[in-house]
Amino acid sequence: MIVTITMNPSIDISYPLDTFKLDTVNRVTNVKKTAGGKGLNVTRVLKQLDDEVIASGLLGGFLGESIKKDLDEANIAHSFSQISGETRNCIAVLHEGMQTEILESGPVISVTEAEDFLNHFTKLVEKARILSFSGSLPAGLPKDFYAQMIAICNKNNKPVILDCSGESLKLVLESKAKPLLIKPNTEELADLLGKDVSEDIHILKETLNDSLFAGIEWIVVSMGAKGAFAKHQDKFYHVEIPKIDVINPVGSGDSTVAGLTSAINNGDSDSDVLKKANVLGMLNAQEAVTGHVNLDNYQKLFAQIKVSLV
Repeated sequence: MIVTITMNPSIDISYPLDTFKLDTVNRVTNVKKTAGGKGLNVTRVLKQLDDEVIASGLLGGFLGESIKKDLDEANIAHSFSQISGETRNCIAVLHEGMQTEILESGPVISVTEAEDFLNHFTKLVEKARILSFSGSLPAGLPKDFYAQMIAICNKNNKPVILDCSGESLKLVLESKAKPLLIKPNTEELADLLGKDVSEDIHILKETLNDSLFAGIEWIVVSMGAKGAFAKHQDKFYHVEIPKIDVINPVGSGDSTVAGLTSAINNGDSDSDVLKKANVLGMLNAQEAVTGHVNLDNYQKLFAQIKVSLV
């Protein structure tokens, strides 16, 4: 069973506009609202792949109940820890080929709620084969909370796919507890290392060999339309992807994480892990609904992806 973790879930609202005008009224006719947060996007794609998955994290208030209802209607198993605060909204305005996001910070988590979650989480870890953590930590939780969670997973010999950034990621990398895989982009790598990181292959190889990443088996660097660069143990891979028509890029990174988690859980080869992940990211970008993929197009895109040892 795959366990997905969303510590700061949301109701994701997408507003598509031909043009976005400031300081006036913008009317939207085709609003999309889904149970969101990065981990729930991962969960939704895993469900479409027919992987056995259960969603967990923190939920509270009316919007929290709305997320549970949405997951129930999609027949997605869930086991959240309850909090007293209200789950957040996250808004994406899609305009003129661009994406402007308005993200609420979310509820403040109490010490008791954090402890209750860790007790709940420990029981889930015992049942899991692999876990995927995605997104930011809500206010109130210590910045090393992911490191605490990964330590529990390490103790139970359960691998973790980690997709987060900033101080939370840095504290994980500096701790003894290690995830199996991280998925930063070049901007996030630069933030971690305090220097510019380009998409040049030689620079990326040097960057991923930095001592900060010691003990991380997989590092997958997403590069958008340019594909990806990856390190698995002592091997480096360049992933080239075909050009596609993008409808809604929201959640594509999460779909990529779903592919990584699913393929690693299935014991796929390095090449197939990277191909599956990138195919799902592209399929998500071709759909209007976040966290949705049309698997009818899967094999066609899979065959067009090139993974090279470098």
